[in-house]
Amino acid sequence: MVRCFLIHTVCPVTALSSGESRVLYSRLFGPDEAVLSEQHRGLSPEERRLLQKEKISVVARQVRSAVSLCREASGRQPVDALPGDEALVLQDADCGVVRLRAGDPFSQEVSVLWLAVQSLGFTLVCEPHENLLLAEGTLRNLTRHCLESLHMLGQGSEVLLKSSRIDVLLSRLLPHGQLLFLNHRFAQSLEKEVAAYTSK
Repeated sequence: MVRCFLIHTVCPVTALSSGESRVLYSRLFGPDEAVLSEQHRGLSPEERRLLQKEKISVVARQVRSAVSLCREASGRQPVDALPGDEALVLQDADCGVVRLRAGDPFSQEVSVLWLAVQSLGFTLVCEPHENLLLAEGTLRNLTRHCLESLHMLGQGSEVLLKSSRIDVLLSRLLPHGQLLFLNHRFAQSLEKEVAAYTSK
């Protein structure tokens, strides 16, 4: 099962300090850990929300660090692309997996798959036993749909204003955090559904 999906920055943003990453969108799946754990059971809903926000920020910082290391090692820097170049940019995107041990920040060990497209990071946090090839395919599919239908490569693209569209994509491609094995026919029907919704 997927614990959460994030879209965040992976390149320096002028308003942030050098090591920070801004979370633009996040969606949690499954039960809230703070409700289930003994030590956090007494927290108010606002305190639990802040705890979840901090966990997501930790994941975003870890991914940002991994992306910068990957880009330094490869010697490639992201090239600016224009809207319409989504397929090309997605082919050249950096990707990787980070394993976060128990307690850092989740109560159990998790696998974090990330895909860095220019200055944006798309991240899936999965349980450690999850099929990582299937998760990578799902992450690439989600990223492609986000880039193409939400025009995220353009200047002034406001991911925060398009959260309802991202929610619809997630409900179709990652229902309740479950990774789907897609055959060709089912994938085509999903493509049609997503295209019909985004054209509204």
